[in-house]
Amino acid sequence: MKGTTHLTIGVAIGSAAAAHYPFTLVNAATYIAVAAFSALSADLDGPSLLSSKASKISKWLHGLLLGSGWLLTAVTAYLYLSDHYINIPLGIACAALLLLGLVVRSGTIRNALVSAVGAALIYGGITMGMTWLIGFGIFVVWVPWLKHRGLTHTIWAVVAWGAIAWGLEQQLQLEGVMQIAVAGYLSHLIADTLTPSGVKWLYPLVKKPFKLPFL
Repeated sequence: MKGTTHLTIGVAIGSAAAAHYPFTLVNAATYIAVAAFSALSADLDGPSLLSSKASKISKWLHGLLLGSGWLLTAVTAYLYLSDHYINIPLGIACAALLLLGLVVRSGTIRNALVSAVGAALIYGGITMGMTWLIGFGIFVVWVPWLKHRGLTHTIWAVVAWGAIAWGLEQQLQLEGVMQIAVAGYLSHLIADTLTPSGVKWLYPLVKKPFKLPFL
């Protein structure tokens, strides 16, 4: 299912929560932000709305690696043809860049960029003594490397997300944050269950996906 659909569902959940709980603009914005982000978070295991900027940067870096490698190769070839001179450090650098560009895919770079954000969150959590932020950082570091619709699309991930959100609720002292976050995350899994591919809710204990392919 498209990320925009998940986002729309998340915003709807957050808006309903804002109407249900005592209303202030700050509370309403928090509920909507938490629900919307939660509704998208399961897709951090692949290209998604949340990581689209990282995907664009990773493609740019991947192109830069290949371009730099070919440029240095041309320079090395020119030096050899004009002066029969081989610059060994230059040759090593050009080989390394070409190998990285050919072996490392842009998706790998995207994953590394997302993981770097997670590492920064972990550092911030340690520095400020926020356990929930450390847990959130671990989630962000880990999930980009998982198979799409794998562990992030399971009931275990919902429980883990709920634990992170409970810590956030205690931090903010704002009633309902955990329930809204869990509802947002669950909405993603339920929506994906309605697609032909389904969702492996109990993976890895049960590897067969559950499907209600209405969409």
